Amino acid sequence: MSHPEHCIFCKIAAGAIPSRKVHEDDELFAFHDIHPWAPVHFMIIPKMHIPSMAQAGPEHAALLGRMLVLAPRLALEQGCAAYPEGGFRIVLNTGAAGGQEVHHLHMHVMGGPRPWLKG
Repeated sequence: MSHPEHCIFCKIAAGAIPSRKVHEDDELFAFHDIHPWAPVHFMIIPKMHIPSMAQAGPEHAALLGRMLVLAPRLALEQGCAAYPEGGFRIVLNTGAAGGQEVHHLHMHVMGGPRPWLKG
């Protein structure tokens, strides 16, 4: 498992690795997925290193809520059609059996015209 000094998402959030940034504030960073599954596919990550949802606790509730509230606004800005005809999908993979590949909590936001490659 990655530790913060070796975590690729920590390095992306810090600007040490380039990304196609969608959003940044004091606590959150959003960027386009390098292997998109949908016409719109970006990730929202906390700048704080939390390995997965399995390590999220009550002290992270406000941060997780901010991630969920930010997703619809960014989805519209990135080209998803509005609800109810349009929409998007939010995916949070947790652990190896859950499909998590990078051990830094991240929320995939996917949308756009269907069909998608996956999902």
